[in-house]
Amino acid sequence: MSSLDSHQQLSAGCRDKSTAADSEECTRPPLQGLQLASHAVLDRARQRGRVSCSRCGRNRMFFCYNCCLLLGTDKEAVPRVQLPVKIDIIKHLKESDGKSTAVHAKLLAPDDVTIYTYPCIPDFHTEEVVLVFPGPQAVSFEDMLQRLRDRSSNGSGDSGEPRPKRLRAEGVQATPLKKVVFIDSTWNQTNEISTDERLQGLLRVELTSRKTCFWRSQHGKPDTYLATIEAIYYFLKDFHQLGLGLEYHGEYDNLLFFYSYLHSLVNSARRAASRS
Repeated sequence: MSSLDSHQQLSAGCRDKSTAADSEECTRPPLQGLQLASHAVLDRARQRGRVSCSRCGRNRMFFCYNCCLLLGTDKEAVPRVQLPVKIDIIKHLKESDGKSTAVHAKLLAPDDVTIYTYPCIPDFHTEEVVLVFPGPQAVSFEDMLQRLRDRSSNGSGDSGEPRPKRLRAEGVQATPLKKVVFIDSTWNQTNEISTDERLQGLLRVELTSRKTCFWRSQHGKPDTYLATIEAIYYFLKDFHQLGLGLEYHGEYDNLLFFYSYLHSLVNSARRAASRS
C-alpha cells in the first residue's frame, strides 16, 4: 500500500471531506496544516548523506527500513507519538521494505506499533480488534463504532480485565477498542493476506472519505485507497474525535513526520523536472 519510490508521480490530491470540522482541510494543499516537529533534523541528515546501519551494514538515509533503526539523526529531535490503541501491521513477505511506509509508524510510535511479516499473524481477541481494509464486508467508521459499543453493551467480548480509562466528552459513549490491524503490501498482493482464515473473524472497516497523497500511483485503484501510514493516521484522528469524543489538536500529526518530508522532496523533484 505504500512506497518511498521518489521517481513516481504524486497523486492528485489529499482532501478531507469526512466532517464539517475537517472541511477546512479540503482547501489546503496536500499535507498542509499539520502540527509537525521541525524537519531540520532531516535536513541535516540529508546533507550528511547515507549512513551505514550498525545492525545490518546497509547504507540508508534517515533510517534503516530493514532494521527499523534511526540513522544519522539526532534521535531526541525525532518525535515519538503515543497512541490510544495498539497497532498491528501485517506486512506481505514480498513487499519491499524500502517501499513501505509501515516502518514510519514503528519508528515514530515504537511502544504501540508491531510489524509482523506474513504468514506470521498473531492470535486476536476478535471482539476488541478491527481490521482496516476495504471491500464488500467492510463497514463505515461510524458503523464500526456502533457495533463495538453494541457488543460492549451486550456484554460480549468482556474479558474481565479493567479497561483503560479514556477521557471523553460528555454524552459520548466509550468505544471498547484495543487494537487495530492494517495490511501493508501492494494492492495487488493484499488478497492473500485479507482472505487468510485467521483474519476472518475481525470486524472490517473502510476509510472512504480521504484521498491519498501517495506519490506512487496505484493503477486501477481509487484514490481513496491510502498508503499504510495515511490509513493509520486518519483512523486514529477519527477515533480520537468520534470514538473518544475529544477535540483534535494534532495529537497524531507526527505520524506523518517522515511521510510529509518525503512527499515534499518528491514534489520538489517533480517541479524541477518539469522546468528542465
